Amino acid sequence: MVPDATRLIMELDLTLPLLGFYDAPETGGFGTLVGPEPGKHMCIFCFFENFRKGETLVITRDNFGCGGAGNCLCNVQTRSREEYIRFLVEGEGLKRSPEIMGKWVDRRRPYIQQHRFLLMGPVRMEKYEYLKSVTFFVNPDQLSVLIIGANYDAAPDDLPPVIAPFGSGCMELLPLFDDPEAPQAMIGATDIAMRQYLPRDILAFTVTKPMFERLCALDDQSFLHKPFLRNLKKARAEQSMQVV
Repeated sequence: MVPDATRLIMELDLTLPLLGFYDAPETGGFGTLVGPEPGKHMCIFCFFENFRKGETLVITRDNFGCGGAGNCLCNVQTRSREEYIRFLVEGEGLKRSPEIMGKWVDRRRPYIQQHRFLLMGPVRMEKYEYLKSVTFFVNPDQLSVLIIGANYDAAPDDLPPVIAPFGSGCMELLPLFDDPEAPQAMIGATDIAMRQYLPRDILAFTVTKPMFERLCALDDQSFLHKPFLRNLKKARAEQSMQVV
């Protein structure tokens, strides 16, 4: 059964659209399409305003915009291991030493495409079979609610329901999940290289399809309809009135 996120969106007061990540054999039915300018370095998140307008970004192994996205999403090697480590350590200062970064590089796993096109755009239920993850763009309050929601059905011995691993913004859309078929969520948009394209108070919360289904199934007995969330909303409304 295809999940319905309408109720969840309303309870969270989400104003930014959900972003679906798809691996599909064709682009028909995905609405207005945009893509990186061929041969030009373009971060996936520089298309954030396009996402906001309901447009869909398309990347392929031949046109992926950024070397990082080409590597982690399309499995295209854009530079040697040594060049990659040198760039991340000396150019970006992301790990203390080449040795530590090398271990991270060797352990990471790129996404292996099943079809020709990778698409990022509105969550379309008619394309649900090709959906790989869903990203919520959220403020701190909304992030808190989703973290609790991700934990709602999780037992202590289950896979950690929420993770926040080191990686690029595009890696946080899918490849950093060990098992995309398991119910899990990831706190994303923590890559400072891509945050310039997002509002300053917005983070990402990316979920696998099973976790998306869990979140959409939160019912009247859950915390969504209990005093804590009502009190939080009331406090924020009062604070907004005081600011005005």
